[in-house]
Amino acid sequence: MEVPIKRLKRELAYEGTVLKVYKDYIEANGHEAVWDYIHHDGAAAVVAVDGEGKLIMVRQYRNALDRFTLEIPAGKVDDINEPRVLCAFRELEEETGMKVDKPEDLEFLVRVDTTVAFCDEEIDIFIARNLKKSKQKLDEDEYINVEHWELDDLLKLIYAGQIKDAKTVAAILAYKCKCVK
Repeated sequence: MEVPIKRLKRELAYEGTVLKVYKDYIEANGHEAVWDYIHHDGAAAVVAVDGEGKLIMVRQYRNALDRFTLEIPAGKVDDINEPRVLCAFRELEEETGMKVDKPEDLEFLVRVDTTVAFCDEEIDIFIARNLKKSKQKLDEDEYINVEHWELDDLLKLIYAGQIKDAKTVAAILAYKCKCVK
């Protein structure tokens, strides 16, 4: 049974370059509480499949974890109104140096809410095939190593707990279920 929950007030506590942190004052079950809420404008990611059927992955440093992670290419929208498919189209080329002819060549795979307990980040994940060589267009503070992986090897890393990034896990499992016979 759902309990009625009422937001009484929302206050901006911090505004960063990627997100906004709010304090939400909530009434639930007759009690008042303060909940943290993080707003993120949204993102897109790509399962990029090369000509040999391997998945193109990116290895990059993640400050929150203080380590390098192996992920699918992804990035945040430039503007809250930017279509996610355009974001995916841009991020694919920026991070991997590979591209498709036009955004319509990307196939929608799945949408993921990354951390539902306190953040509204939503990522649309697309599949890219028929890739063409281009050039990486990294941000000044970005270093990304591009790697080509067999699907089965990535699945082993997921089940061994070595790939834990939510969008990457969801994307690879959805790709296997939807696209691999």
